[in-house]
Amino acid sequence: MSRRRVMIVCYFFPPLAGGGVHRVLSFVRHLPAQGWDCTVVCAGERDYWVTDASLEARVPGATEVIRVAGGSALSALLRITRAAPGKRSGRTFGSLRRLSDWWLLPDSYIGWARRAEHQASRRIAKGGIDVVLSSSPPDSVHVAARALQRRHHLPWVADFRDPWIGLTFRTPPSAWHRARQVALERDVLEHADAVQVASATHLRSIAEAGGARIEAARVTHLPNGWEGDAPPPSAAAAGASGERFTLVYTGTLSQMPDTDVFLEAVHEVLKRQPAARRSLRARLAGPYETWYADRAVALGLSGIVEFTGPISHLESRALQRAADVLLLWKPRGIPTMVPGKLYEYLAAGRPIVAVLDAADEAAELARRGGASITPPANREALSAELERRWIAWRDGARAPEGAGPAWLEEYRRDHLAGRLAVTLARAAESRR
Repeated sequence: MSRRRVMIVCYFFPPLAGGGVHRVLSFVRHLPAQGWDCTVVCAGERDYWVTDASLEARVPGATEVIRVAGGSALSALLRITRAAPGKRSGRTFGSLRRLSDWWLLPDSYIGWARRAEHQASRRIAKGGIDVVLSSSPPDSVHVAARALQRRHHLPWVADFRDPWIGLTFRTPPSAWHRARQVALERDVLEHADAVQVASATHLRSIAEAGGARIEAARVTHLPNGWEGDAPPPSAAAAGASGERFTLVYTGTLSQMPDTDVFLEAVHEVLKRQPAARRSLRARLAGPYETWYADRAVALGLSGIVEFTGPISHLESRALQRAADVLLLWKPRGIPTMVPGKLYEYLAAGRPIVAVLDAADEAAELARRGGASITPPANREALSAELERRWIAWRDGARAPEGAGPAWLEEYRRDHLAGRLAVTLARAAESRR
């Protein structure tokens, strides 16, 4: 089998951390076994508010990495502020996001994308690149990849971890901005040789809105999946013991109002069950916006709810496996979003309480794995579920440790890499 090379244009790559890193990291880890070597064009090592140095050890040594530092509004802000790593003000960043929506299209990373396009073009000119793959968000990576396609006539795969951010997670500030975002997204969908998306709901939405110029055969569903090499559970990491009932959330806490709902639900449980104050503990592990921690203090939850700040991904997986209950929520009103942590939660084999719309794709997957679903913005339902779980634990009914459901094997990232390799090969052949 002759080897080929894919150039991956992305912003997030180790040592940068957060949910957006792991999909691309899995590509470079598992594609070589499918005959594809990898060149990655990514951001600089300090160009995000969350990092995890341990992830660099998981990048294969043969991976060619081209780092493009600076250029994004976020990287500029990080250079002039001195906030603690993994903590930021939601009010400050919210204001900056809204301001950038007026001036930077499709997003505040477009300056970086232009730099990345230049560096990627220089590397392509040296030869040996068979396919370009751009992975968003940020959506600016697709703008860069589209320019590379036009200049070098290389096949291009557009990978969407989430739908177009400027039209889903954010509200365009004017009709003109909306029209520009729509046009930019459509240019990507119509001209990429292949499009792959992380959720089946996103796949259906593209099919329904696509029209004749977006052929259904070019758009495929590649789930986020999970890595099979998880560490063993760590009771010490979870703070768990026979005397503690431990609730665990892992991941970034940003733009998620159900974090506040959870804090209020815990407050309600402690009002109804004062004895729970001695045993109930919640660990929210990952980077966070500081107003959530302020809200916990205001509700009298100091010593009950802990915001750990960033921890390594391996520590996060061990924490998941030691939890009494795993907690899941996400930004509201985004039915296409299936968080990568959901697959990890299911693999951990621990009980899950998920705050999701019942018809949401993530809720369907969670239910299939035995999770309890409570609706967003419903403090009463969530507090009742947490109270029920605590009472069961108090009465000696702690769920035994176990493996995830058997069907989850099809979502292992080493298996999914085989599907990606097929997409890359078809894209390469389409240009011959």
